[in-house]
Amino acid sequence: MTTDMKKRHPVLRNLLIDVFLAGIALVIFALFHHVLPRKQESVGIVIPNPYEVQTEESKKEADLSSTIAEFHPTLMLATADITEGAWASGSEQPIQMAARGRNNNRNNGRNGMNSKGGSALSGAEDDESSEEDETPIRDKFAEQYTDEVVVSENSYTSPNVSITVSEETTAGGRITYYLADIYIRDITVFRTAIAKNTYGSGYRDSIENMAALNRAMIAINGDYYGNTNEGVVIRNGVIYRANPTDCDVCVLYYDGSMRVMPGSAFTIEDAVAEGAWQAWTFGPALLNTDGSVLTNFSSTGRIISANPRTAIGYYEPGHYCMVVVDGRGESEGITLPQLSQLFADLGCKAAYNLDGGNSSIMVWQDEIINQPSGGGRESSDALLITEVQSYE
Repeated sequence: MTTDMKKRHPVLRNLLIDVFLAGIALVIFALFHHVLPRKQESVGIVIPNPYEVQTEESKKEADLSSTIAEFHPTLMLATADITEGAWASGSEQPIQMAARGRNNNRNNGRNGMNSKGGSALSGAEDDESSEEDETPIRDKFAEQYTDEVVVSENSYTSPNVSITVSEETTAGGRITYYLADIYIRDITVFRTAIAKNTYGSGYRDSIENMAALNRAMIAINGDYYGNTNEGVVIRNGVIYRANPTDCDVCVLYYDGSMRVMPGSAFTIEDAVAEGAWQAWTFGPALLNTDGSVLTNFSSTGRIISANPRTAIGYYEPGHYCMVVVDGRGESEGITLPQLSQLFADLGCKAAYNLDGGNSSIMVWQDEIINQPSGGGRESSDALLITEVQSYE
């Protein structure tokens, strides 16, 4: 072996060692920042329920400005479009709460696109078509409820909840989906759970376990909020996150209404002023703002093509549905245009796509009733229907 070769070998060896150590460092960094459970800072705004029985003192405290100031005294509620860097904190300016109507921001969306799929909503909506029946949900659908709890293989009724679950097929039997038709008398039974009861990334649990811990009659997977830092996370009246997103955002309000909007149309002010109870960021919207079928989606072909799906539908305040579609097996899965048509055929006014693929799971009375792709997977959150919880 020549002298030159002997000199080169130690250099090569040291270079290989450096590359190896750098690789180990990158793996450790990825684990700590993307895989291992990690708590995240929460906005922490609690949105008051205007329909909950209140004392005279609590009514005074329900003023929207003072409510936000109490939980986040320095939070600036930005109204700029998300492309301008919407959210900021540390403002010395006083918080101004303008209780704007829900239609003010409907035309602010842009047709963005990301891995989940951007917004394809037209943004145009007739004010008259958006009017809702203002009858409180507690006074609607009396014929759907029973004085006592009545449970059968595919139904559950009580004084406050009515659920009927069915297995359906479409596309000549090639697609199997599970439909839960849901009536509720109190919006607080439409709950969400987060894995390990901890807000953050990397926390996961089975839909079965989250359903059992919350004594839910039915549960489906949510938007897997913990897999990203973008978008809006409102869970059971608490705003955890409101970051920029080009995804559609779905908001369920205390009055029982539900609206799907482009991410750029969401503001914290509106969420608090209008009484947001839940909000999810995944999408896309499955029906246009006028309830019509969507045939074009600002998403990649992989997202649009046939896959297992989880989605929620909205008829009117107090009446909803949950849909889980099997795929990648005997059931071939469903495309986004097909899913849009399905919700239109069901008669929904709005519908929203949640996390799908192996995540798509429906739990009914403590058991998974669909056939999850790949055996299913754990998730960071779930949508649940429970019984009314007592207030103390």
